[in-house]
Amino acid sequence: MNLTIYTAPWCRDCHTAKRWLAQHQIAYKEINIEEVPGAAEEVIQRTGKRAIPQFVLDGKWIQPYVPGLGFLYQEMAELFGVGKGRPDLPADPPICKM
Repeated sequence: MNLTIYTAPWCRDCHTAKRWLAQHQIAYKEINIEEVPGAAEEVIQRTGKRAIPQFVLDGKWIQPYVPGLGFLYQEMAELFGVGKGRPDLPADPPICKM
């Protein structure tokens, strides 16, 4: 698996994505669009917008969040085959017995 993440220091969603990757011990290469010449333009060219973070997983561009709603915990857990969902929620829902 080859993962690159396009980020910027001011991007709150980028911090969330990197924290999630670290929690699941997923290695990645980071490209800071503020420091790497042409990186912001590449994001725009590939996605049609200047939206970060962007994951590039084995050459496929993936937006790991929904603007205004945040990081896609469940979808990313399924994509990377790791533990479920958000770190602040239980891994499995409680079972109600009647």
